[in-house]
Amino acid sequence: MSDYIVEMKHITKRFPGIVANDDVTIQIKKGEIFALLGENGAGKSTLMSILGGMYEPDEGEIYIRGEKVQISSPNHAAKLNIGMVHQHFKLVEDYTITENIILGVEPIKKFAGLFPYVDIRNANRIIKDLSKDYGLEVDPTKKIEDLNVSMQQRVEILKVLYRQAEILIFDEPTAVLTPQEIDYLLTIIEGLRKAGKTIILITHKLDEIKKVADRCAVLNKGKLIDVMDVKTTSTKQMAQLMVGREVTFESEKRPAEFKEEVLKVDHLTVKNEDGFEVVKDVSFSIRGGEIFAIAGVADNGQVELADAIAGLTKVSSGNIFLNGKDITNESVRKRTESGISYIPEDRQSYGLVLDFDLATNIGLKEYYREPFSKGGILNKEAFHEHGSRLIEKYDIRSGQGIKTQVRSMSGGNQQKAIIAREIELQSPLMIFVQPTRGLDIGAIENIHKMMIQERDKGKAILLVSLELDEIMNVADTIGVIYNGQLQKIASRDTLTNNEVGEYMMGAKHE
Repeated sequence: MSDYIVEMKHITKRFPGIVANDDVTIQIKKGEIFALLGENGAGKSTLMSILGGMYEPDEGEIYIRGEKVQISSPNHAAKLNIGMVHQHFKLVEDYTITENIILGVEPIKKFAGLFPYVDIRNANRIIKDLSKDYGLEVDPTKKIEDLNVSMQQRVEILKVLYRQAEILIFDEPTAVLTPQEIDYLLTIIEGLRKAGKTIILITHKLDEIKKVADRCAVLNKGKLIDVMDVKTTSTKQMAQLMVGREVTFESEKRPAEFKEEVLKVDHLTVKNEDGFEVVKDVSFSIRGGEIFAIAGVADNGQVELADAIAGLTKVSSGNIFLNGKDITNESVRKRTESGISYIPEDRQSYGLVLDFDLATNIGLKEYYREPFSKGGILNKEAFHEHGSRLIEKYDIRSGQGIKTQVRSMSGGNQQKAIIAREIELQSPLMIFVQPTRGLDIGAIENIHKMMIQERDKGKAILLVSLELDEIMNVADTIGVIYNGQLQKIASRDTLTNNEVGEYMMGAKHE
């Protein structure tokens, strides 16, 4: 009997223009938490997608519990008690939570002993109980299209738990969770390990690996660099192996030189689809040369506030001024032309057209004007030149360069493409919503540097982030939001992490 529950030996996987996994061998013990580290596009998700049955390797062998297997599909993987929680959700939007979770393993009953039907009522009850057991409470009858990103992540986790997988692969499971939810999930993962489960954890967050993982493998450009014991390896060593250079955890920035007011939000109120106020009488302003960060626990109105400024959400009352001009009722395009760049929270639904190539996506905000088009005719050469320049400048990694279909790129490189496009607009106001979600530590460092560089050029930056460390690292001014209201606005230098945390939880009021 093998000492390892999972062995992947000499795995190679190629896609057009790229070797995603290059002769990779990993061995995972039963009951351990095994972490996979690497930059965006290093091949981590591809390797685990092979184990999860999404891809078959071009070369190499897989052994589960000492027996050689050829995993041909996710259903085959499930029969081997392997379950994968994907970074990019695999959900049917017009199905309910229950329908998504039981898809493929529907509980069948027979009416009058003759007519088969899916026992949805009992499945709803089971899933409601399961979600409570793991602290991931959901309403099983709600449709996926009505859920926010955080809730959809919970459904993905519940899908695996419902199937009682013995080997659980978590691909960036905390990328969309709040700090409190992350702590709870890590507790759940440890509990699963104590129950005899084997956990494979793909994450960019080194502190998470230090908290729960036993061993860690580092991939770089598809190759296995090292496998190390987590307890005896520092986060600095992990970061250097992952990125291939020394990484700075704190951003260097000179004191801000504030210029004239760029954005003014005056008594803004926003309602959701159900008519409830999610942003309540919010007022603030951002000057050129200032990074204004909004801190808050998820679902406290910060995303709706950013969407309202960008024109994606209708304003119920109040006004938005850009460089002194009232843009409250302007279209999204007018706002873009007036000087707003926007990096949305959900990069796949709002930031990109996944079936377009990379060059087209990078040119989406400017396609209708010269040099990208003239007389209504697109100039492909201009798209290609612009795309090639930004791919190199922003280190966007893609198998076929500008011709790469964006859907096939890693999440981190999709994010880089959006950030490149929006920064290159050189707008007076730049809105970053969760800009580093799902990015590796090297890419996070670069994006923080970019934000600070744009601030130093005199741009006004609005940062919305669930990461308190990120806010404390880059912000000049912090506004803390709770239940749709700004609780506090103050200079970053006058606030401690604990104070911001208290305002975020509603425990402290101005």
